[in-house]
Amino acid sequence: MMKSAISTTLAVACALLLFGCGKSSQTAQGNAAAPAQVAGGPSISGAGATFPAPIYARWAEEYKKTSGQTLNYQAIGSGGGIKQIQAKTVDFGASDKPMKPEDLEKAGLYQFPTVVGGVVPVVNLPGIQPGQIKLTGALLGDIYLGNIKSWSDPKIAAINPGVKLPNLPITVVHRSDGSGTSFLYTTYLTSKSPAWAQKVGANDAVEWPTGIGGKGNDGVAAFVKQTPGSIGYVEYAYATQNKMAYAQLQDHDGAFVAPTAQAFAAAASGADWARAPGNYLLLIDQPGAGAWPITGATFILMHRQQADANRGKSVLSFFDWAYTHGDEAATKLDYVPLPQQVKDMVRKQWSENIKTAEGKPVFAGA
Repeated sequence: MMKSAISTTLAVACALLLFGCGKSSQTAQGNAAAPAQVAGGPSISGAGATFPAPIYARWAEEYKKTSGQTLNYQAIGSGGGIKQIQAKTVDFGASDKPMKPEDLEKAGLYQFPTVVGGVVPVVNLPGIQPGQIKLTGALLGDIYLGNIKSWSDPKIAAINPGVKLPNLPITVVHRSDGSGTSFLYTTYLTSKSPAWAQKVGANDAVEWPTGIGGKGNDGVAAFVKQTPGSIGYVEYAYATQNKMAYAQLQDHDGAFVAPTAQAFAAAASGADWARAPGNYLLLIDQPGAGAWPITGATFILMHRQQADANRGKSVLSFFDWAYTHGDEAATKLDYVPLPQQVKDMVRKQWSENIKTAEGKPVFAGA
Protein backbone atom coordinates (compact mmCIF):
# COMPACT_ATOMS: atom_id res chain seq x y z
CA MET A 1 0.00 0.00 0.00
CA MET A 2 2.81 2.41 0.89
CA LYS A 3 4.59 1.75 -2.41
CA SER A 4 1.38 2.37 -4.34
CA ALA A 5 0.70 5.64 -2.57
CA ILE A 6 4.27 6.84 -3.06
CA SER A 7 4.09 5.97 -6.75
CA THR A 8 0.83 7.88 -7.12
CA THR A 9 2.24 10.86 -5.26
CA LEU A 10 5.36 10.97 -7.39
CA ALA A 11 3.34 10.69 -10.57
CA VAL A 12 1.15 13.64 -9.66
CA ALA A 13 4.08 15.67 -8.38
CA CYS A 14 5.93 15.03 -11.62
CA ALA A 15 2.95 16.24 -13.60
CA LEU A 16 2.95 19.43 -11.58
CA LEU A 17 6.56 20.27 -12.38
CA LEU A 18 5.14 22.53 -15.02
CA PHE A 19 6.86 22.24 -18.37
CA GLY A 20 9.98 21.11 -16.58
CA CYS A 21 9.49 17.63 -15.18
CA GLY A 22 12.83 15.92 -15.52
CA LYS A 23 14.44 19.21 -16.58
CA SER A 24 14.48 21.23 -13.37
CA SER A 25 17.73 21.23 -11.41
CA GLN A 26 16.38 20.20 -8.06
CA THR A 27 18.89 18.97 -5.51
CA ALA A 28 18.43 15.94 -3.29
CA GLN A 29 17.33 18.33 -0.54
CA GLY A 30 14.60 19.79 -2.75
CA ASN A 31 16.35 23.12 -3.47
CA ALA A 32 15.90 24.36 -7.02
CA ALA A 33 18.82 25.71 -8.98
CA ALA A 34 18.48 28.98 -10.89
CA PRO A 35 16.21 28.44 -13.91
CA ALA A 36 17.55 28.65 -17.44
CA GLN A 37 16.76 31.41 -19.91
CA VAL A 38 14.17 30.68 -22.61
CA ALA A 39 12.91 32.48 -25.68
CA GLY A 40 9.89 34.00 -23.92
CA GLY A 41 11.98 35.51 -21.14
CA PRO A 42 13.54 34.04 -18.02
CA SER A 43 11.95 30.78 -16.96
CA ILE A 44 10.44 31.44 -13.55
CA SER A 45 10.37 28.99 -10.68
CA GLY A 46 8.12 28.61 -7.69
CA ALA A 47 7.59 26.05 -4.97
CA GLY A 48 5.17 25.39 -2.16
CA ALA A 49 1.52 24.68 -1.55
CA THR A 50 -0.21 21.75 -3.23
CA PHE A 51 -3.58 23.42 -2.52
CA PRO A 52 -3.34 25.75 -5.59
CA ALA A 53 -1.20 23.46 -7.77
CA PRO A 54 -4.07 22.51 -10.15
CA ILE A 55 -4.85 26.14 -10.99
CA TYR A 56 -1.20 27.17 -11.23
CA ALA A 57 -0.71 24.31 -13.70
CA ARG A 58 -3.65 25.47 -15.80
CA TRP A 59 -2.57 29.11 -15.72
CA ALA A 60 1.00 28.23 -16.66
CA GLU A 61 -0.15 26.17 -19.63
CA GLU A 62 -2.29 29.00 -20.99
CA TYR A 63 0.27 31.71 -20.21
CA LYS A 64 3.01 29.93 -22.12
CA LYS A 65 0.82 29.96 -25.23
CA THR A 66 0.61 33.75 -25.19
CA SER A 67 3.99 34.73 -23.70
CA GLY A 68 6.36 31.89 -24.53
CA GLN A 69 7.43 31.92 -20.90
CA THR A 70 7.87 28.80 -18.84
CA LEU A 71 6.85 28.34 -15.21
CA ASN A 72 8.32 25.47 -13.18
CA TYR A 73 6.23 25.01 -10.04
CA GLN A 74 7.18 22.37 -7.47
CA ALA A 75 4.18 21.32 -5.36
CA ILE A 76 6.11 20.42 -2.21
CA GLY A 77 3.87 21.82 0.53
CA SER A 78 3.59 25.27 2.10
CA GLY A 79 6.36 24.64 4.60
CA GLY A 80 8.77 23.76 1.81
CA GLY A 81 7.71 26.79 -0.20
CA ILE A 82 8.43 29.14 2.70
CA LYS A 83 11.84 27.56 3.25
CA GLN A 84 12.78 27.77 -0.42
CA ILE A 85 11.83 31.43 -0.86
CA GLN A 86 13.69 32.30 2.34
CA ALA A 87 16.73 30.48 0.95
CA LYS A 88 16.31 32.31 -2.39
CA THR A 89 16.34 29.07 -4.36
CA VAL A 90 13.10 29.93 -6.19
CA ASP A 91 11.60 33.12 -7.59
CA PHE A 92 8.46 32.82 -5.48
CA GLY A 93 7.14 30.70 -2.67
CA ALA A 94 3.53 29.61 -2.24
CA SER A 95 1.71 28.97 1.02
CA ASP A 96 -1.83 28.50 2.26
CA LYS A 97 -0.64 29.52 5.72
CA PRO A 98 -0.16 33.27 5.49
CA MET A 99 2.90 34.63 7.23
CA LYS A 100 2.24 37.18 9.96
CA PRO A 101 3.30 40.77 9.22
CA GLU A 102 6.14 40.72 11.74
CA ASP A 103 7.53 37.50 10.23
CA LEU A 104 7.32 38.96 6.72
CA GLU A 105 9.21 42.04 7.87
CA LYS A 106 11.92 39.97 9.54
CA ALA A 107 12.41 37.84 6.42
CA GLY A 108 12.25 40.74 3.96
CA LEU A 109 9.23 39.18 2.26
CA TYR A 110 5.92 40.37 0.86
CA GLN A 111 2.83 38.18 0.31
CA PHE A 112 -0.31 38.50 -1.77
CA PRO A 113 -3.36 36.25 -2.36
CA THR A 114 -4.19 34.59 -5.67
CA VAL A 115 -7.42 32.59 -5.28
CA VAL A 116 -9.71 31.25 -2.57
CA GLY A 117 -10.55 27.57 -2.11
CA GLY A 118 -11.82 25.07 0.41
CA VAL A 119 -10.42 22.15 2.38
CA VAL A 120 -12.81 19.21 2.56
CA PRO A 121 -12.93 15.97 4.57
CA VAL A 122 -12.91 12.99 2.20
CA VAL A 123 -13.86 9.41 3.08
CA ASN A 124 -13.66 5.92 1.62
CA LEU A 125 -16.85 4.22 2.80
CA PRO A 126 -18.66 1.51 0.83
CA GLY A 127 -21.97 2.80 -0.49
CA ILE A 128 -21.41 6.40 0.63
CA GLN A 129 -21.71 9.01 -2.12
CA PRO A 130 -20.23 12.54 -2.16
CA GLY A 131 -22.05 14.74 0.33
CA GLN A 132 -24.08 11.87 1.80
CA ILE A 133 -22.38 11.80 5.18
CA LYS A 134 -22.49 14.72 7.63
CA LEU A 135 -19.84 15.65 10.18
CA THR A 136 -19.23 18.44 12.66
CA GLY A 137 -16.02 20.09 13.76
CA ALA A 138 -16.33 18.49 17.18
CA LEU A 139 -16.70 15.01 15.64
CA LEU A 140 -13.71 15.58 13.37
CA GLY A 141 -11.69 16.61 16.40
CA ASP A 142 -12.60 13.39 18.20
CA ILE A 143 -11.86 11.31 15.10
CA TYR A 144 -8.43 12.88 14.61
CA LEU A 145 -7.67 12.57 18.32
CA GLY A 146 -8.42 8.85 18.02
CA ASN A 147 -11.36 9.05 20.44
CA ILE A 148 -13.90 7.90 17.83
CA LYS A 149 -12.58 4.71 16.27
CA SER A 150 -15.49 3.27 14.25
CA TRP A 151 -17.87 4.58 11.60
CA SER A 152 -20.72 2.92 13.48
CA ASP A 153 -20.09 5.10 16.54
CA PRO A 154 -23.41 6.43 17.94
CA LYS A 155 -22.17 10.04 17.75
CA ILE A 156 -21.72 9.77 13.98
CA ALA A 157 -24.97 7.85 13.54
CA ALA A 158 -26.90 10.49 15.50
CA ILE A 159 -26.37 13.19 12.86
CA ASN A 160 -26.72 10.78 9.93
CA PRO A 161 -30.19 9.26 10.34
CA GLY A 162 -31.11 6.96 7.47
CA VAL A 163 -27.52 6.63 6.27
CA LYS A 164 -26.20 3.07 6.32
CA LEU A 165 -22.83 3.53 7.97
CA PRO A 166 -20.45 0.58 7.64
CA ASN A 167 -19.10 -1.12 10.75
CA LEU A 168 -15.52 -0.34 9.79
CA PRO A 169 -12.63 0.96 11.88
CA ILE A 170 -11.65 4.53 11.07
CA THR A 171 -8.23 5.00 9.49
CA VAL A 172 -7.12 8.62 9.89
CA VAL A 173 -5.02 10.08 7.05
CA HIS A 174 -3.16 13.36 7.48
CA ARG A 175 -0.35 15.28 5.83
CA SER A 176 3.21 14.17 6.49
CA ASP A 177 4.77 17.40 5.23
CA GLY A 178 4.56 21.01 6.39
CA SER A 179 1.26 22.03 4.87
CA GLY A 180 -0.93 25.10 4.62
CA THR A 181 -3.82 22.72 4.04
CA SER A 182 -3.04 21.20 7.45
CA PHE A 183 -2.84 24.70 8.92
CA LEU A 184 -6.35 25.51 7.70
CA TYR A 185 -7.68 22.12 8.82
CA THR A 186 -6.11 22.21 12.30
CA THR A 187 -7.15 25.84 12.76
CA TYR A 188 -10.73 24.72 12.13
CA LEU A 189 -10.38 21.76 14.53
CA THR A 190 -8.93 24.10 17.16
CA SER A 191 -11.93 26.42 16.84
CA LYS A 192 -14.42 23.57 17.25
CA SER A 193 -12.78 21.08 19.62
CA PRO A 194 -11.44 22.31 22.98
CA ALA A 195 -9.68 18.96 23.43
CA TRP A 196 -7.92 19.35 20.10
CA ALA A 197 -6.98 22.93 20.92
CA GLN A 198 -5.45 21.83 24.23
CA LYS A 199 -3.65 18.69 23.06
CA VAL A 200 -2.59 19.50 19.49
CA GLY A 201 -3.43 23.02 18.31
CA ALA A 202 -3.12 24.66 14.91
CA ASN A 203 -0.07 24.75 12.68
CA ASP A 204 1.23 23.66 9.30
CA ALA A 205 2.94 20.70 11.00
CA VAL A 206 1.61 19.16 14.23
CA GLU A 207 2.11 16.02 16.32
CA TRP A 208 -0.75 13.94 14.98
CA PRO A 209 -2.21 11.71 17.73
CA THR A 210 -3.09 8.93 15.31
CA GLY A 211 -3.19 7.94 11.66
CA ILE A 212 -0.93 7.67 8.62
CA GLY A 213 0.71 10.51 6.70
CA GLY A 214 0.64 11.27 2.99
CA LYS A 215 2.80 13.84 1.23
CA GLY A 216 0.84 16.60 -0.42
CA ASN A 217 -2.88 16.75 -1.17
CA ASP A 218 -2.27 14.06 -3.80
CA GLY A 219 -0.60 11.78 -1.25
CA VAL A 220 -3.52 12.09 1.17
CA ALA A 221 -5.98 11.47 -1.67
CA ALA A 222 -4.05 8.35 -2.73
CA PHE A 223 -4.08 6.85 0.77
CA VAL A 224 -7.81 7.52 1.23
CA LYS A 225 -8.73 6.07 -2.16
CA GLN A 226 -6.99 2.76 -1.44
CA THR A 227 -7.95 2.39 2.24
CA PRO A 228 -11.57 1.40 3.04
CA GLY A 229 -12.78 3.09 6.21
CA SER A 230 -10.35 5.99 5.87
CA ILE A 231 -10.85 9.73 6.27
CA GLY A 232 -8.55 12.51 5.11
CA TYR A 233 -8.64 16.16 4.08
CA VAL A 234 -7.73 17.71 0.73
CA GLU A 235 -8.32 20.84 -1.30
CA TYR A 236 -11.65 20.52 -3.09
CA ALA A 237 -10.15 20.26 -6.60
CA TYR A 238 -8.34 17.07 -5.53
CA ALA A 239 -11.61 15.60 -4.23
CA THR A 240 -13.46 16.25 -7.47
CA GLN A 241 -10.63 15.22 -9.78
CA ASN A 242 -10.21 11.94 -7.89
CA LYS A 243 -14.01 11.39 -7.68
CA MET A 244 -13.84 11.07 -3.90
CA ALA A 245 -16.72 11.05 -1.43
CA TYR A 246 -16.63 14.18 0.70
CA ALA A 247 -18.55 15.08 3.83
CA GLN A 248 -20.95 17.90 4.49
CA LEU A 249 -19.92 20.08 7.43
CA GLN A 250 -21.87 22.12 9.93
CA ASP A 251 -21.35 25.81 9.20
CA HIS A 252 -20.91 28.67 11.65
CA ASP A 253 -24.70 29.14 11.89
CA GLY A 254 -25.44 25.45 12.57
CA ALA A 255 -26.66 24.32 9.14
CA PHE A 256 -25.02 21.54 7.16
CA VAL A 257 -23.44 22.70 3.92
CA ALA A 258 -21.73 20.96 1.00
CA PRO A 259 -18.40 22.17 -0.39
CA THR A 260 -18.93 24.19 -3.56
CA ALA A 261 -17.40 27.26 -5.13
CA GLN A 262 -20.49 29.15 -4.01
CA ALA A 263 -19.92 28.02 -0.41
CA PHE A 264 -16.28 29.15 -0.58
CA ALA A 265 -17.38 32.49 -2.03
CA ALA A 266 -19.90 32.90 0.78
CA ALA A 267 -17.13 32.42 3.33
CA ALA A 268 -14.94 34.95 1.55
CA SER A 269 -17.66 37.54 0.97
CA GLY A 270 -16.94 39.45 4.17
CA ALA A 271 -13.15 39.44 3.79
CA ASP A 272 -11.74 42.92 4.43
CA TRP A 273 -8.39 42.77 2.67
CA ALA A 274 -7.88 46.52 2.91
CA ARG A 275 -7.67 46.20 6.71
CA ALA A 276 -5.39 43.15 6.72
CA PRO A 277 -1.78 44.19 7.44
CA GLY A 278 0.59 42.18 5.27
CA ASN A 279 -2.50 40.64 3.61
CA TYR A 280 -2.72 38.31 6.64
CA LEU A 281 -6.32 37.08 6.60
CA LEU A 282 -8.01 33.83 7.62
CA LEU A 283 -11.45 32.71 6.43
CA ILE A 284 -12.13 29.87 8.89
CA ASP A 285 -15.70 29.32 10.20
CA GLN A 286 -17.10 32.56 8.79
CA PRO A 287 -20.71 33.53 9.60
CA GLY A 288 -23.33 33.73 6.88
CA ALA A 289 -25.71 31.38 5.12
CA GLY A 290 -24.01 28.55 3.27
CA ALA A 291 -20.42 29.54 4.13
CA TRP A 292 -18.02 26.60 3.95
CA PRO A 293 -16.22 26.52 7.32
CA ILE A 294 -12.74 25.47 6.09
CA THR A 295 -12.13 28.15 3.48
CA GLY A 296 -8.86 29.93 2.86
CA ALA A 297 -6.92 32.06 0.41
CA THR A 298 -3.61 30.87 -0.96
CA PHE A 299 -0.63 33.22 -1.10
CA ILE A 300 2.50 34.05 -3.08
CA LEU A 301 5.68 35.06 -1.26
CA MET A 302 8.40 37.20 -2.85
CA HIS A 303 11.43 39.09 -1.64
CA ARG A 304 10.83 42.80 -1.32
CA GLN A 305 14.24 43.54 -2.82
CA GLN A 306 14.79 41.75 -6.10
CA ALA A 307 18.38 40.96 -7.04
CA ASP A 308 17.24 40.26 -10.61
CA ALA A 309 14.68 42.86 -11.68
CA ASN A 310 13.78 41.00 -14.90
CA ARG A 311 13.02 37.82 -13.02
CA GLY A 312 10.89 39.65 -10.44
CA LYS A 313 9.04 41.42 -13.24
CA SER A 314 8.43 38.09 -14.95
CA VAL A 315 6.83 36.63 -11.82
CA LEU A 316 4.53 39.63 -11.38
CA SER A 317 3.70 39.65 -15.11
CA PHE A 318 2.53 36.05 -14.80
CA PHE A 319 0.23 36.79 -11.86
CA ASP A 320 -0.95 40.01 -13.51
CA TRP A 321 -1.98 37.88 -16.49
CA ALA A 322 -3.65 35.38 -14.14
CA TYR A 323 -5.60 38.16 -12.42
CA THR A 324 -6.75 39.42 -15.83
CA HIS A 325 -7.34 36.19 -17.75
CA GLY A 326 -7.38 33.36 -15.21
CA ASP A 327 -10.79 33.64 -13.55
CA GLU A 328 -12.57 31.25 -15.90
CA ALA A 329 -9.99 28.52 -15.38
CA ALA A 330 -10.10 29.05 -11.61
CA THR A 331 -13.87 28.79 -11.56
CA LYS A 332 -13.84 25.57 -13.59
CA LEU A 333 -11.55 24.05 -10.96
CA ASP A 334 -13.86 25.25 -8.15
CA TYR A 335 -11.59 27.98 -6.86
CA VAL A 336 -12.99 31.44 -6.17
CA PRO A 337 -11.31 34.33 -8.02
CA LEU A 338 -10.49 37.43 -6.02
CA PRO A 339 -12.81 40.43 -6.39
CA GLN A 340 -11.58 43.05 -8.87
CA GLN A 341 -11.02 45.63 -6.16
CA VAL A 342 -8.73 43.22 -4.32
CA LYS A 343 -6.74 42.55 -7.50
CA ASP A 344 -6.38 46.30 -8.07
CA MET A 345 -5.23 46.74 -4.46
CA VAL A 346 -2.63 44.00 -4.85
CA ARG A 347 -1.31 45.44 -8.11
CA LYS A 348 -0.78 48.75 -6.34
CA GLN A 349 1.03 46.92 -3.55
CA TRP A 350 3.43 45.41 -6.07
CA SER A 351 4.80 48.82 -7.00
CA GLU A 352 5.14 49.71 -3.32
CA ASN A 353 6.69 46.46 -2.09
CA ILE A 354 8.63 44.70 -4.86
CA LYS A 355 11.62 46.80 -5.86
CA THR A 356 15.15 46.72 -7.18
CA ALA A 357 18.18 47.31 -4.97
CA GLU A 358 17.96 50.94 -6.11
CA GLY A 359 14.39 51.22 -4.85
CA LYS A 360 12.62 51.21 -8.21
CA PRO A 361 9.45 49.11 -8.77
CA VAL A 362 10.23 46.04 -10.88
CA PHE A 363 6.78 45.88 -12.44
CA ALA A 364 5.93 48.92 -14.56
CA GLY A 365 2.31 47.88 -15.01
CA ALA A 366 1.52 48.05 -11.28
